[in-house]
Amino acid sequence: MKQKMGLQLFSKERANETEQDHDGTNNSSQPMSPEDSTAKEKAKVDEVPFSPVRMPAEEEKEESTYPTGLRIAVILGSTFIGTFLVALDRLIISTAIPVITNEFGSVADIGWYGSSFLLANCAFLLGFGKLYTLFSVKAVFLTAIVLFEIGSAVCGAAPSSVAFIIGRAISGVGAAGIVSGSIVTIIYTVPLHKRAIYQGIFAAMFGIASVLGPVLGGAFTSKLSWRWCFYINLPFGAVTIGFIGLLLQMPDRETTKLPLKEKILQMDILGTCALLPGTVALLLALQWGGLEYAWSDHRVIAFLVLGAILLICFVAIQICRPDTATVPPRIVQQRSMVAACWAGALTNAHMMVFIYFLPIYFQAIKHATPIDSGLSLLPTCLVLVLACIIGGLCTTVMGYYNPFLLAGIAISCVGAGLLTTLQIDTDMPHWAGYQAIYGIGLGLGMQTPNLAAQTVLPANDVPVGNALILFVQYMGGAIFLSVAQNVLNNRLAEKLGGLEGFSRKLLKTNGATTIIEQFPESVRGQALVGYHEALREVFRVGLILACLTMVGAVFMEWKSIRRDLPRKKKKGERKDVEDGAGGGIPVAMDEREGTVGGSETTMAGEGSGEEERSENNKESSVAVVVKEEKSKQFEWE
Repeated sequence: MKQKMGLQLFSKERANETEQDHDGTNNSSQPMSPEDSTAKEKAKVDEVPFSPVRMPAEEEKEESTYPTGLRIAVILGSTFIGTFLVALDRLIISTAIPVITNEFGSVADIGWYGSSFLLANCAFLLGFGKLYTLFSVKAVFLTAIVLFEIGSAVCGAAPSSVAFIIGRAISGVGAAGIVSGSIVTIIYTVPLHKRAIYQGIFAAMFGIASVLGPVLGGAFTSKLSWRWCFYINLPFGAVTIGFIGLLLQMPDRETTKLPLKEKILQMDILGTCALLPGTVALLLALQWGGLEYAWSDHRVIAFLVLGAILLICFVAIQICRPDTATVPPRIVQQRSMVAACWAGALTNAHMMVFIYFLPIYFQAIKHATPIDSGLSLLPTCLVLVLACIIGGLCTTVMGYYNPFLLAGIAISCVGAGLLTTLQIDTDMPHWAGYQAIYGIGLGLGMQTPNLAAQTVLPANDVPVGNALILFVQYMGGAIFLSVAQNVLNNRLAEKLGGLEGFSRKLLKTNGATTIIEQFPESVRGQALVGYHEALREVFRVGLILACLTMVGAVFMEWKSIRRDLPRKKKKGERKDVEDGAGGGIPVAMDEREGTVGGSETTMAGEGSGEEERSENNKESSVAVVVKEEKSKQFEWE
């Protein structure tokens, strides 16, 4: 590498000399005096272009500049409260929907109560990533919390089903900003080598919410009112706004100092106009296909085609306009980012398959109540929370996240495989143990995709990189949840089609737990067996997805998160050399004799005295700095 760089620099010097010859500033036919030669070499050293070494994102900030003690505890505690409220809001509505539909008389709108939140959330995730890059992190984060609070207030006070759906959509927009902003807040308040543990807690919030959501929703609905499922967000959100507004201090960046007009021009409005409707159209088609309408229905086909065309246009815009792109091509050209997106999307996909269909197994096959089926997921959720935290701690100690991602995927594959063996009469120790194994695997590697983005991307690209990973996670869950639902419907039609009393209409007009009750008593046992076999096919989809996740783990680069630890000063090492690691020290390159930062200097003429020796000393000092800086740069690369 040194020889190659030397040849490049030597070629550059020769090109400069040739250019000077053309300009008439250096006539080779005229002999050069020793004094002129010395003056030329001195000018060359003085005019060597100085350029800062491109430092990785985390080396540019000293650990002492991060908040500590009570301040960081309050900031991150408030951030995690916001994350928990978002995670809770996705599931707390599940047990309240029957009562809401009774009050509004709107059974036909049930699908929109959940999908309006999901559609808005997915559609605005990448946009918030861009906002966090251009504007003040604190201002954007607080705006997102306010939007989420407004949506919660609208839902709580909704006089009609339409108003409720609008409130859910507003909450979804705010939730997109909160989730992506929580990760950005962690980035700016915690050094990279300590970040894994907090990423683990961040992931654990979703596990805790998945357990408490249905339980709290049922408690509020039965004891107070379903409206308290949303009013509960208001006081906690206000506390979060207060603490974040007072305590969170973010460093100024070059992009935040741009004039407002320039920021607007950088917002990729054209790409956003393609992304938002494209995402909504695709998700609507996936939610309708095979459930609301047949896949051959013109509405499903139209939305699929429209979504595909708009998303292709979005990709084309990103490629053609990289300077203002919502997702700059340089991000997706990074190998670890592609691997992280793959692993993140498929991890969330198989998790959603099991989290969504295991309760159906308990209710339809084991005849559990809705609350009992929710409690039956405790082995997965509680172990997942513990594994997230333990995985974060171990990653912090070891400094590498790859081992835990690989181990987590392997363990989750084992757990998913065991879950495909569930029988009608499987007892609690077995199904709880299978879930626990699956939960361990999920938790160990859940935070890895976001950590990878923070490790391999420059600081300015991290918000967009994390938003991209969140986006593909949501899309992966939505796409394969639809796939799993269609697998279930097709297998139910196949397994139950020969039984007395079956019709296709039966699958559309009955809930997941009431289908078997529609069959005559004489064939219900056979219907139960057929239903169980159909569910096992769905679990096999989850197993396949879990196994495919390993592809992302294998191709992910091994990067240390401990690279931002302060480097110990070696004995006799110059202070200015050591300080160069974090200060963007200028770099001078010795272009003579094809060397980089070489200490040997050849001066024209003989014996130029003290001036020449002084010049040699100057070049040697610069060369020492260059050698140290280049060795560090190559080490990082």
